[in-house]
Parts: sequence; C-alpha cells; structure tokens
Amino acid sequence: MLLLHGLGGDHTVWDFEIPDLSKSYRIIAPDLRGHGRSSYPEGARYTFEELEGDVQKLLDDRHVGSAHVVGLSGGGLLALRLLIDDPRHVRSLVLIGAAGHMDNHTRAVGQNWADTLRDEGPEAYAKRLAMDLFAPDWLEAHLDLAVRIANSQKERNLRGVVQWGLAIGSFDVRSRLGRVKTPTLILHGLEDNVVDPSHARLLRQAIPGSEVRLFPNTGHLIPIERPEETTQILLEWFARQSAVPVATA
Repeated sequence: MLLLHGLGGDHTVWDFEIPDLSKSYRIIAPDLRGHGRSSYPEGARYTFEELEGDVQKLLDDRHVGSAHVVGLSGGGLLALRLLIDDPRHVRSLVLIGAAGHMDNHTRAVGQNWADTLRDEGPEAYAKRLAMDLFAPDWLEAHLDLAVRIANSQKERNLRGVVQWGLAIGSFDVRSRLGRVKTPTLILHGLEDNVVDPSHARLLRQAIPGSEVRLFPNTGHLIPIERPEETTQILLEWFARQSAVPVATA
C-alpha cells in the first residue's frame, strides 16, 4: 500500500493508520521531494512529471509491480496523475480531500497561507493552517494536537512546498478522468475548507464506477480527524479489490 501525503506534509500524517494497516499490507509511506526527511534536489521544478518519476522509481526499486494507492490532498492529485499516466503501478485508488482540478477557492486558500507567512510571520501562519485544515468542532476538542501539527510547519524548509504549490495551481485532469478503469474510492470531509466538498461529487461523476464516502463535521485532514474510520474503510475497500486485475490503460 502506497500512502502519499499532501502539500507541506510528510509521512507522519499516516501515523494513526499505519499500525493497523501494516498488519495486512506492506506499507510504503514516503516523504516526497522537499518534504519531511527528503532532500530538495538542486534544479528541481516540482512538476508533476518529476514527482511521478520519484514515485515510479521508488516502487521499481522496491520491486513493487502495483500497489493500492492512497493520496491525501496534493498526494491525491499526484496519485491521479500516476494512475492516468502509468496505470500499471496502481492496483486501486483512494482519493482523500482531492480534486480533478484546482479551482479559484483552493488557489485563494493557498495564496492566503503564503501571504500570512510573508506578512505576519510563522506564528500567524501556523494558526491560519490549523483553522483551515480542521473542522471547528474537532479543532476545539483537539486544540493541542492541531497546534502541534500546524507549528511543525514553522520548522520546515518551505522551498519545496512553495514550488509544488505553484505546480498544483495549474492542475487539471478533468478531460482524462473518463478513461480511468481502476477501482476508485473518494473520501471527503463535508467541512473541508481547503478543497470544497463539491469536488467529491465531480470526481464521482467523472470516474466510471467510482464510489464516494462523505464525512460530516470533518475538515481536510481526514486521516487525522477520523483515524479509526479511515483505517477501517481502507481495509474494507482494499480487501474488496484484492481480486481485481490491474488496469492496463
């Protein structure tokens, strides 16, 4: 099972799920280039082609012919590109808080983060992240955890985040979604303030045979806000797909 984090994140976003998932699957949860413990390659432009190449090499180096792929937010966009461009690597797909294209709302959220960091500094930036990433009720009940997650961003080199954010701004694969043959599950929080929940419906309509699960009172980071449900849904979904042949187109 390949777990792909989102913009500005790292493998730790899956910390709540990995212990139980690893009982049934070999888990590969990388830090994408310029994120977490991965280096920022000199001259990198953070195109989706570069990121896809990294993931393909990772799987090939580990002799993984195909994997069940889970992509969160920007990792979901990357998973879609990987599936569309090279379906041999993707046995089945789960998209969490993802979209088939970037709309003006999500671009505005990202720009607000960048402006807050530039104009008001790291403390204000961390608070802005916490308010946007999590549902209000969850945030109030788990304030210490949310603040700790948001504050971790202040300690990171955000060069790679900025570069990937620019690439994400022009992401649009809507014209190619109708050709997807791989079993696809879409998870989305109904209080997602980063990627509007309407994108779950658009993905469901565009990807043949896809399924959708919506989470009430849940924001953008479903694996953190709803870890037990996320784990159970993933295990049940991938168990259902275990006998499905790998798509070839």
